Amino acid sequence: MTRVLVTGVAGFIGSHVAEHCLNLGFDVVGADDLSGGSLRNIPLGVDFREGTVTDPDWVARLWDNDQYDYVYHLAAYAAEGLSHFIRRYNYETNLIGSINLINQSVLHQARCFVFTSSIAVYGQNQTPMLESMTPQPEDPYGISKYAVELDLVSASRMFNLPYIIFRPHNVYGERQNIADKYRNVIGIFMNQVMNSQPMSVFGDGLQTRAFSYIEDVAPVIARSPMVESAFNQVFNIGAEQPYTIVELAEEVARAFNVTPEIKHLAARNEVRHAFASHEKVHRFFDIPQATPLAEGLRRMATWAKAQGPCKPVTFDRIEIPMNMPPSWR
Repeated sequence: MTRVLVTGVAGFIGSHVAEHCLNLGFDVVGADDLSGGSLRNIPLGVDFREGTVTDPDWVARLWDNDQYDYVYHLAAYAAEGLSHFIRRYNYETNLIGSINLINQSVLHQARCFVFTSSIAVYGQNQTPMLESMTPQPEDPYGISKYAVELDLVSASRMFNLPYIIFRPHNVYGERQNIADKYRNVIGIFMNQVMNSQPMSVFGDGLQTRAFSYIEDVAPVIARSPMVESAFNQVFNIGAEQPYTIVELAEEVARAFNVTPEIKHLAARNEVRHAFASHEKVHRFFDIPQATPLAEGLRRMATWAKAQGPCKPVTFDRIEIPMNMPPSWR
């Protein structure tokens, strides 16, 4: 039986990828430190190991008496905007943790290393974002993701470790951490609506993003190592249609059947427009028809209402408080 390791298994995308790996008949070991995920997210049938990928000794022990055909690395702290203010934490978690896993995958000759990067690697003024473009990340989060991409290329050349890199963007859906006030705008909006608060929009709200429903992304990631022609390739994956943040707020309100109420905050330093081309991923994989935003939001809203509102969690490891948006302090 194919045996795989999924990091970030208690988190959002990781739990869905693990579920689809189980559906493919894989034997799944899941790893997570539970810093942002939840035990209730872990699919039944996963052999769960609690620990952090930033600990090289713990990562090495994942291979004690075990051998993994595929390693899916989804563990990360993906607060792109916050990464400016948690630089060391960002690089330790997103870069060094990834290197620990790559080292063990090389040593134990994994058949494929699947890495979820981000369109944050592209930076500003590169739309639609194409895999052929030279990344120019503008924040520590994007820098850390691109550094891991470069390391995978190096490890493949030196040690013949096959890899597949996905650059998803603005993924949303059931099991997303809606208590995190620094990332995942849809989760933030839904939690604010359920707490009878206005939806907070940075700046004029005319910045654009394409929002990707989880079930349009996770199955492709899970199946990807079975497509050998995709080895050593980079793929954008996600939704095609960009929306302004104001339009998104209106759609979230509609999903909850409430009148949209928006509170505009001071603009923050972020990429203004971010949407990608997905022509390449369609050439390699059978991509399902995209879930319309209204339908995906309806499904997520149904799940969120069953969970109930959350008290927003404040990140307590800020390293540089200068220039932080006041709402984050």
